Amino acid sequence: MDSLGTTLAALSDPTRRAMVDRLTRGPATVGVLTEPFDVSQQMISKHIACLVRARIVIKTKRGRESVCRLRPEAIKTVSDWAISYRRFWEESFDKLGVVLNQMKKEEVRDGRKDG
Repeated sequence: MDSLGTTLAALSDPTRRAMVDRLTRGPATVGVLTEPFDVSQQMISKHIACLVRARIVIKTKRGRESVCRLRPEAIKTVSDWAISYRRFWEESFDKLGVVLNQMKKEEVRDGRKDG
C-alpha cells in the first residue's frame, strides 16, 4: 500500500483520529493517550503501533515511559491530496452555477414571451 493509503487506513479508526487530535496539542505519554478510552492497554498499544507504522506518530522511550509525538508532514500529505479534490468540486459547483444562471435567464425570457 502506498504511503497515502497507509495514512488514510490508519486515520480511518475514530480512536486513532482522537489520539492524533490529542497529539496536535503536543507530545503525550501512552498513559495520557489511554485515559479517554475505555479499552485495554493492549488495544491502545495496537492503535499506537498502527499510527507509528503509518509514520503519523513517532514513539520514543523516556525512562520508563513511552512518549508519542505527531509527525505533521504525514497529515499534510492527506491535506494536499484532499485539497486537489476540493478544487475539483469548487470548479464543478462554479460550472453548475453558470448553467443554473443561464437556465434562470432563459426561463425569465421564455416567461415574458408567453405572458
